[in-house]
Amino acid sequence: MTSKKRVLDVGNCGVDHAAIRRLIEGRFEAEVIQHHSQAEALRALQQESFDLVLVNRKLDRDFSDGIELIHAMQADPQLAKIPVMLITNYQDHQQKAVQAGATLGFGKAELHDPATLDRIAQVLETSAPAR
Repeated sequence: MTSKKRVLDVGNCGVDHAAIRRLIEGRFEAEVIQHHSQAEALRALQQESFDLVLVNRKLDRDFSDGIELIHAMQADPQLAKIPVMLITNYQDHQQKAVQAGATLGFGKAELHDPATLDRIAQVLETSAPAR
């Protein structure tokens, strides 16, 4: 029996979070937890176990850059082990996220695309719990 995976969704508005949560909880053995800021996300990541982190390009509450969270995670040896994906439709930002240490993410317009589902499945169906 597989244990339920945990996904941290950071910086998405209520509507986008609901769509992401429906998709992931409906297709994968996973639960989605939401936080709105880099500080909240880092606190949660240090205190709880997550299998995947999804970061919006611009965090909804303060419009800060989601790539900064990726940098902060990569700077911490424990957090650097957790797969992270940037959510953006802009390919140049996807490339910056990958260069910062993220796994290739997806745009909100691509949420239901087979390629997006495959990327998420590669993490959630094969990863061991982060900690």
